[in-house]
Amino acid sequence: MYSKLTIKIGSNVLANNTGGLNHDRVSHLVDQIAALHHSGKKIVLVSSGAVASARGLIQMDKKLDRVSQRQVLSSVGQVKLTNIYSDLFARHGIQVGQVLVTKQDFRTRDHYLNMKNCVSALWQNNILPIVNENDAVSVTALMFTDNDELSGMMASMMGCKGLIILSNINGIYNGHPEDPESKVIRLISKKDEDLGKYISTTKSDFGRGGMLTKCNIAKKTATSGIGVHIANGTRDNVLIDLLKGDDSLEHTHFEASEPKPAIKQWMAYSDGFAKAEVKINEGACNALYAPKANSLLLAGVVSFNGSFKKGDLLRIKNEQNETIGIGKAAYDIKKAEEHLNDKKYKPLVHYDYLYLYPELINETQKS
Repeated sequence: MYSKLTIKIGSNVLANNTGGLNHDRVSHLVDQIAALHHSGKKIVLVSSGAVASARGLIQMDKKLDRVSQRQVLSSVGQVKLTNIYSDLFARHGIQVGQVLVTKQDFRTRDHYLNMKNCVSALWQNNILPIVNENDAVSVTALMFTDNDELSGMMASMMGCKGLIILSNINGIYNGHPEDPESKVIRLISKKDEDLGKYISTTKSDFGRGGMLTKCNIAKKTATSGIGVHIANGTRDNVLIDLLKGDDSLEHTHFEASEPKPAIKQWMAYSDGFAKAEVKINEGACNALYAPKANSLLLAGVVSFNGSFKKGDLLRIKNEQNETIGIGKAAYDIKKAEEHLNDKKYKPLVHYDYLYLYPELINETQKS
């Protein structure tokens, strides 16, 4: 089904009722991933569970704040989790490599490409990369929303055609998952509207995000040309059945859009690294969203917020102060302000270096 894919396993899939690891489930998932690996698929495994792995191993100093507690649990648990994975995959003759990342590792194309090279080198040596956020050194402002976001970024970076997000429910429901009248939405097409109104925002005990996060990340990833599947990781043989196209497997599939260039796939997740903001008028907004590709001209700029240099990322906002996309500046703010009234001056952001958020594209096209 996919020759290259990213598999993300959530905390609630791996955790048992007491907050530790469910070793039988971890082992069963490893068995499935090993079978896929031996079939020739290139896999990136993004695994939560480091904090859950440490629970019960240490007596935490109650004087520590929550951030420090998480750093301690992550530091201890990451070693434990990696060792468990290493031992289980070794039974299948598979060597694993650990890749710990922070969101800052994606902040520039150089960092991004260095990380891509690392994972590519592991693949070339038939080593299965296991990726997790480095919670021991991450701080709140620089953290991923959760590992769903990280998995989407890894899938995009490595040119994967598929992303499987394993949760503890069957997928995205058209109501609350505990409502007996609710049903799983089996297919979310490229044309589907925002599904946020259907999704519970309740967060789990173990993960930082909820189903709304999963839905938003899945939509963004699918828009980059990657098929996304949200399925129940507690179901036996879920990965094997999903990838062989078993119709009886109830899960949510986000249909992939046309693939985007690599630079735009990187930019899709780079909002947090923007150096400045540029507000544009309604005419410019409509031009950017038009079916025909258009660049951002200075004529459509209302104002700047912050300083920027050539090559910096700019957060693009409409007059309602909504972020509609991100773009790479073709020149610095000094030159932009100097030519602000020059309607024929070259674009501030060329279309090739412009990413528009899909949820707002849909709203604009409807209006």
